[in-house]
Amino acid sequence: MHDDLTFVEQVQRDLQDVRWPGPEEIRAQARRRSQRKIVAATAVLALAGVAGVAVAAPRNSSSPALPVASASPTRHEITADALLQPADLPQQVDVQLSDSGLGEPVQLDHEIDYCRTSQGRSDGRKMSILSRSQTLMHKQSQSVARQSKGVLTQDLFRMVPEAATQLFAELDELVAPCAEWRSVGQVKTAEGIRTMEAVHRWAVVQRGFAGDDAAILRDSLTAPRDVQTGQPLADDPSPILLAVVRVGDTVSVLRPWAGGTEAELVQLAVAAAARMCAAANPPC
Repeated sequence: MHDDLTFVEQVQRDLQDVRWPGPEEIRAQARRRSQRKIVAATAVLALAGVAGVAVAAPRNSSSPALPVASASPTRHEITADALLQPADLPQQVDVQLSDSGLGEPVQLDHEIDYCRTSQGRSDGRKMSILSRSQTLMHKQSQSVARQSKGVLTQDLFRMVPEAATQLFAELDELVAPCAEWRSVGQVKTAEGIRTMEAVHRWAVVQRGFAGDDAAILRDSLTAPRDVQTGQPLADDPSPILLAVVRVGDTVSVLRPWAGGTEAELVQLAVAAAARMCAAANPPC
């Protein structure tokens, strides 16, 4: 067991030597990508709007129909204020990194994807129209690139309304094949390459606590064990948690990095739903 811990410590030291791009560099790249994608998305939406206006009603009345005064304009772009803000978190956040995307799949967790595809099933993802993502981090020292600790990642998607609703209707079916999934892989330790296994138990554990719809997904997994000896590599880890929230045609996926409780994640999901009103159709 000491050798295994030494291996983990070596991995941590090796990761410290990796050169990560600084926040300014990441934000600059994100802004360039965002501008290109937003311009493309705006052009597509503008063409769609022109196509919709081209159909005219027959003139069979004495006066033209007036537009409904209470109708709200359709929102397209996802602005930064629709994301969680540092003030929404119970702990201090010093670094906020963000990016945006166009026509990307809605991923809940890569382990769910792999669990399904390893059984010959589709990954079950649905496509988005637009997206915006962020990572909220602690800054523990002046060296942000090497000493920052992640707190939360958030992906916010705009979807076709029917697809957003269907995502929640199919959540139980999506995770059902992963209710008790045995994952096997090789791990390099001080003793050499070892074949390890872990059991993942995914479940939808809470629903309907925020926005138009919401759910908490939990993976109660075991520690990796040596297939030959049955010896665990470490103690059982804390469950993996994620929250999915829908407000109108927007869906947000929240993934706390470690150490949070389900109750804390519910509070963040409620705060996220309130922020999503800035982007949702129909508006809150």
